[in-house]
Amino acid sequence: MPVVRRNGWLKVLTTAVVFYVLLLVALLLTKNSNLFPTLAMVGSFMVPVAYVAFIYERRHLSSLTMPTVSLAFIYGGLLGIIAAAFLEPFFIRQLNLGAILRIGLIEEFAKILGVLVIARRRRHDSEMDGLILGAAAGMGFAALESNGYAFTALLESHGSISATVEVTLLRGLLAPLGHGTWTAILASVLFRESKSCNFRINWQVINAYLLVSILHATWDGLPLVVSSIFGQDLGVLIAWGVIGAVGLLILWIRWKEAIRLQMVLPSGIEETCT
Repeated sequence: MPVVRRNGWLKVLTTAVVFYVLLLVALLLTKNSNLFPTLAMVGSFMVPVAYVAFIYERRHLSSLTMPTVSLAFIYGGLLGIIAAAFLEPFFIRQLNLGAILRIGLIEEFAKILGVLVIARRRRHDSEMDGLILGAAAGMGFAALESNGYAFTALLESHGSISATVEVTLLRGLLAPLGHGTWTAILASVLFRESKSCNFRINWQVINAYLLVSILHATWDGLPLVVSSIFGQDLGVLIAWGVIGAVGLLILWIRWKEAIRLQMVLPSGIEETCT
């Protein structure tokens, strides 16, 4: 396998940040509203793309190529957003603790659809492949969701650029703690438990699905509880920090296991199923 540079993700992030600042300055100085969609898109995608690049650069013996990972990002984002948009109105009538859990179950199911589509014609028994594809699919979902929140913030604030920038940057900074990490955990277990060209859903996969769904629901619901004790701002930071740390710890455990279980495949060749 060719040598992989380990700092490519940092260049991706740095370049995106520079262009984001330039777009923001141009928008403020020129008042050209046509720049806003580009500003929101760059702000929503820069951290998710850099996160996927970071994971991909540490793939070791995985035979995944960048086009496949990019497709996982696209499919995970688009299929996830569309599936969640159709499913959530059927199962969520009002926002309460039960609805928060259902949101977690729905969105974690929706995001894994992209991984299933991408891997349907290739071998999927490598835990590392699942981890990478899951991270890409989850971050595709996170990027598109953040882009939607940015647009909503603009409408609700009656055109306030500062409100939009605040939402975009906050969600960007938090992105590595959420969607991408959760889907990477689930997909890594799914691939580990599957055989060759056949997906296998067993109790390990179901438990992983329930785990990431609970992490997702806790991310949405715990701040409401903690804020009543520590105040809104501090409570939200404490809740998200704890949940994010737990998710990253689990992902790190999955990554270490994936390295131990990796299969040596021909360099640069993805094995497909007939």
